[in-house]
Amino acid sequence: MNTSATPLGKALITGASSGIGAVYADRLARRGHPLVLVARDARRLAELAARMKAAHGVEVEVLVADLTQTADLRRVEARLESDAAISLLVNNAGVGATAPLVQSTPESLDAMLLLNVLALTRLTRAAVPGFVARGQGAVINIASIVALAPELLNGVYSGSKAFVVNLSQSLHHEVGDKGVQVQAVLPGATHTDFWRLAGVPVEHLPQGIVMSAEDMVDAALVGFDRRELITIPSLPDVGDWERADAARRALGPNLSRPKPAERYGVALSA
Repeated sequence: MNTSATPLGKALITGASSGIGAVYADRLARRGHPLVLVARDARRLAELAARMKAAHGVEVEVLVADLTQTADLRRVEARLESDAAISLLVNNAGVGATAPLVQSTPESLDAMLLLNVLALTRLTRAAVPGFVARGQGAVINIASIVALAPELLNGVYSGSKAFVVNLSQSLHHEVGDKGVQVQAVLPGATHTDFWRLAGVPVEHLPQGIVMSAEDMVDAALVGFDRRELITIPSLPDVGDWERADAARRALGPNLSRPKPAERYGVALSA
């Protein structure tokens, strides 16, 4: 429980009914955050809310919403815009795919992009102006290690998670000095229903690469407390990420120049 004199703000968690989202609900309630739980499954949400109230004594509200549906998404946006008590947004809702692009239906790809990209973006945009105005708030975006490894899984899925990483980095640059903390969490394979829904039950994966949702969230929250912008729970040496990011930044001065690089052998115009 929170032992500070100042009450903790509400945490709104999407995809909260199971898996990573449900673990975030437990861990944040344990810290003393009142919760707003968002997901499609009303029964699971109600059961989780009852457990969190009983275990941690916090206020818990349930918002049943399918974030791929415009009306539901707008309801959650409106809540983020109007409720000044919300100080933490956990963008956890997402869907994956293991089938390659050429074996995927347009409808499945549309649904993935609606949830992983559009809904996450709109909810972030709904929350952050209020955080900036109040000088306090945080956004936790659940991405994936496939953002750094596009050869794995479905390319649209990895692209959607690369978007989440890029958005988080840009948002930190934009509002990090205005009292708003941003974290992108990049889990590897995690023991949740994600894999079954994506087409490959987690039991079919090499168990040496699978982390429990509890361990993943606990590590991610340590990274959050350390104010990490990018948290990769499985990565043994954070220096590997720091060097990769430094190499990316070093490209900057040469990414946009008035003439093509000499290595292309282009005859330059006068």
